[in-house]
Amino acid sequence: MKIILSDTNHSVIKAWQLYFKDCQDVEIFAGSIFETGCNAIVSPANSFGFMDGGLDLAISNYLGWHVQAILQAKIKQKYHGELLVGQAEIVETGHPKIPYLISAPTMRVPLILNTTVNVYLAMRAVLLLIKYCKLDNGTPVKEVVRAVSISGLGTGVGKVPADICARQMRVAYDEVILDKVSFPSSWVDAQQKNQLLYTQQTRDLQYYQNLDWDKTE
Repeated sequence: MKIILSDTNHSVIKAWQLYFKDCQDVEIFAGSIFETGCNAIVSPANSFGFMDGGLDLAISNYLGWHVQAILQAKIKQKYHGELLVGQAEIVETGHPKIPYLISAPTMRVPLILNTTVNVYLAMRAVLLLIKYCKLDNGTPVKEVVRAVSISGLGTGVGKVPADICARQMRVAYDEVILDKVSFPSSWVDAQQKNQLLYTQQTRDLQYYQNLDWDKTE
């Protein structure tokens, strides 16, 4: 399976080139996700499958609005009405060039994501889906998805800086594709690793959150 990271944002391209320079199964493409020759693309939509804004609007216009209807029907039926951040689902598009769409929400609803790990969670969900999951007919996803095109997750509406986006996508790649999973030794270790996905400085989030609550009282 080929991973094609594609975007028209030059900053995102440069960040990918830095973080994925040693990954032979990853191709970086400066251009539209529709021009990569892939047979699957990722929709970084919201948890409710609305595809009428940002990149998702372009996807709907390219593949057809029926794809949103198919995705939302599946979310209602299979996920009790909400595809959570950290989950992913694949649907068939009926399009001759791009027959598959993978929905991997980067946000529940539109919001700023620059201090979240949502990009990591979405990228991880996409890769886990392809590596381990099956289509509705029982066919392993990895047998039908030969190349997947992924944009700079969270860098549009979510306003995630290019460097943070690339960093989080690379960590997810390492964990799923390269099986480099380092289980945290404690909750403190887990907290620090979580913060390092979006900042270079760590702090006791529990302590600072308590201070924030005190200020509101």
